Amino acid sequence: MKPLAWDLVQLLRRNRDGSRATQYARKKIVMQFAQNVQASGARNKRLSNLKQQDFARAIQGWKKENLSDATLRNRVTALRWVAEKIGKPDLVAKDNQTLGLRPRSGTASQSKARVLVDHTLGRVTHDHVRHSLQLQAAFGLRRAEAMKIQPAWADRGDKLVLKASWTKGGRPREIPIRTPEQRVILNAARVFAGNGSLIPPMKSYREHVNTWERETKQAGLSKTHGLRHAYAQNRYLDLTGRKPPVLGGTRTRDLAPDLRPEDRRVRLQIAQELGHSRIDITNAYLGR
Repeated sequence: MKPLAWDLVQLLRRNRDGSRATQYARKKIVMQFAQNVQASGARNKRLSNLKQQDFARAIQGWKKENLSDATLRNRVTALRWVAEKIGKPDLVAKDNQTLGLRPRSGTASQSKARVLVDHTLGRVTHDHVRHSLQLQAAFGLRRAEAMKIQPAWADRGDKLVLKASWTKGGRPREIPIRTPEQRVILNAARVFAGNGSLIPPMKSYREHVNTWERETKQAGLSKTHGLRHAYAQNRYLDLTGRKPPVLGGTRTRDLAPDLRPEDRRVRLQIAQELGHSRIDITNAYLGR
């Protein structure tokens, strides 16, 4: 095994961020990256002396392979992970457009928000799923996060702290606890789960996913990602006092010049609360 590949394997072993599927996919990509660097003639390259050009060369090479946009974005995400773990995040541009990659599915023209109403929640018969759904709606969590969370550990008084092992991409994050409703929902989840998570003790995560899907389908809530959309839209209204464009608010290009910096700052904050590293992902939630 060449030096860079060896270094990357050790990096992966030390940082088991995300699910097993995420770790497996990341390993495949970073090993491809190591092969790319080696093929360029840098046979003795080490992780400690990687340069921006090493990452750029790999990305350009992948772009020539006629890969799908989604595949390219996933590979760049894995390279950003490497750069962040070695303490050199600037080695890979944070903006996909800077790298010549098209953004994700684009700007929302219609709202995909879903609201968790009492009569719908009442159709959910499984207590673990019901508490997870309430947390998902209150804090904009992903499905996996709402199941894996340990409410007692995550509750820090004025914020909810998510472990890397619960989140997509292994990125820990904090979400402010702002409202009495959030506090009530979190307190109820804490009492119910004790020191554990919202996955039943005798079930694996995968087994509980099946329960989640069955329960949400019978309750008419199969698209629970819409709860994250609602969270994002409510946060935009809270932070700016304006409806987001997807709900009929002023489009970014039509905002007064003095309001545009605020719009960008708020979008970045919402992206971070949702667990995204790029501001342009908010277009899918808020419109543009």
